[in-house]
Amino acid sequence: MCDIINKIHIGRLVMINEQESSTPIFTYLKKQHVLSLCCSFNDDIWCANCFYVFDEENIAFYLMTSIESRHSKLMLQNHLVAGTVNGQPKNISLIKGIQYKGVISLLTEENNADALSLYTKRFPIAKIKSLPLWKIEISELKFINNILGFGNKTLWYRK
Repeated sequence: MCDIINKIHIGRLVMINEQESSTPIFTYLKKQHVLSLCCSFNDDIWCANCFYVFDEENIAFYLMTSIESRHSKLMLQNHLVAGTVNGQPKNISLIKGIQYKGVISLLTEENNADALSLYTKRFPIAKIKSLPLWKIEISELKFINNILGFGNKTLWYRK
């Protein structure tokens, strides 16, 4: 059993909580722009790729997707989601990527001003062609960074 309050080294695994420096993880997330989003309800399961912006202050992803999409209909029934953020390097020693888990919510016009501003700054086209804005409050991140050594992992948890 691991105590997530303190940094623990288990081989190449480092566990941190939200009070500690997550700079490498957050820097990576700010450089990327597409996440995979996996959701389910009862016996139905679906994944989608979405453009996102990372909000470091709230440790959240914001994304736009149609309320009529299959994944949106599932997310309205079950707010727990998971997914990945990763590039596609050809060299295995350069692999970096994120696995995440969180709770998604559909933002209303009354509570999305800051999120919308952040999203449209990253994706100006969203000012013209807008869809509903969603927030994933991240509860867990796993950052794989083979540049630091094959299989190097850092885990982050929200308290």
